[in-house]
Amino acid sequence: MTGGPAIVPGAVFGVIGALAAFPLRLAAREVERRHAELRRGVTRRTSHVVFGRTLLAKVAKSGDAEIERRAKAEREAGCALVSENGFLRLLGLMKAPDASSLSRQSLIDQSRLAGDDLDMLSLFDAFEHDGEPYSFRDLILARKYAGLIASGATWGAIARSVHRSGPVASLTAKSLNLGSQHGRPDAIYLDEGRSELDGQLLFDLGSPEDDTLEELFAEAEMAEEEGRHDGAAALYQRCLAIDPKDAIAAFNRANCLRGAGRVAEAAHDYARAIKLDPGFVEAWFNLASLMSDEGKMASARRHLQKAMALDKTYADPVFNLARLEFDAGNLMEARRLWVRYLELDAESEWARTAQKGIQFVDLHMAGERDVRA
Repeated sequence: MTGGPAIVPGAVFGVIGALAAFPLRLAAREVERRHAELRRGVTRRTSHVVFGRTLLAKVAKSGDAEIERRAKAEREAGCALVSENGFLRLLGLMKAPDASSLSRQSLIDQSRLAGDDLDMLSLFDAFEHDGEPYSFRDLILARKYAGLIASGATWGAIARSVHRSGPVASLTAKSLNLGSQHGRPDAIYLDEGRSELDGQLLFDLGSPEDDTLEELFAEAEMAEEEGRHDGAAALYQRCLAIDPKDAIAAFNRANCLRGAGRVAEAAHDYARAIKLDPGFVEAWFNLASLMSDEGKMASARRHLQKAMALDKTYADPVFNLARLEFDAGNLMEARRLWVRYLELDAESEWARTAQKGIQFVDLHMAGERDVRA
């Protein structure tokens, strides 16, 4: 075991993309030994999001904008973003780099590497350190990467390429250039013999028969993002056939089935996710929404109440229950819930709707008092 940061008991790690260097099932075992959780995908309970390096290969053809969007969304949701190497260091399964002292801003100032590029390259382990404080070797690499980007490379092309050379720190003594003797303008090569660090060859995508569970899950997520609901549902079903205890795969499959209009199957898989993980608040909420769409208001009410009890900071079930109570004529209960919603969210469009709902109830009750008078 190594010193330095470690897994905090109670932390919930979500993995986006398959890990390149370590089987997820073994990582999950190590996390559980430290009284924390590791899951594929991300939920409201997730505190740390690990970005697996194989994610780079999955989006190589469509560009890196989706990875950037995902990283931004998870950061804004309050999750700590962790690189694959950073995760292994937290587990004590990878030696921590030597002591360092450079801050993120200092590295940006001295290298002229854009902050966003620095963050994404760090997230995919293109530096010796996966975050600040950085080392002098990281500064050398940052200057090299800044030069490559100025020549037309992207952070994604760099991240896909650098790991083919062995330890990333070894690149500090080599000259990196943009271009290819094989006609790929985004390939990066070493001056020494023009040995290419070909990002396209970094990961073997394999055949469908060789798919691992993590690769299947990543493929299913991509199909879901693209709106291919039936195909994504089939892929998630393959995940569940391999790991029947994966609550997130069941939940994601339910969302896809619902998107495909297969309501009964969706309800079954939401219930399956809840059975596997009774604290899965999103599953309770989505099942409530499905029940509401089907006109089963009593069931919807129960599920929304359960979601609220599980996560007292989750605003969405509060709003939906307020709307349900309003439609049922329970105006004072709707008002109480809308007031509670505004305590959780005072800025969004939904907050303005809640304010209007409160005003309507107040006017209605004032009118009734006038009539009685």
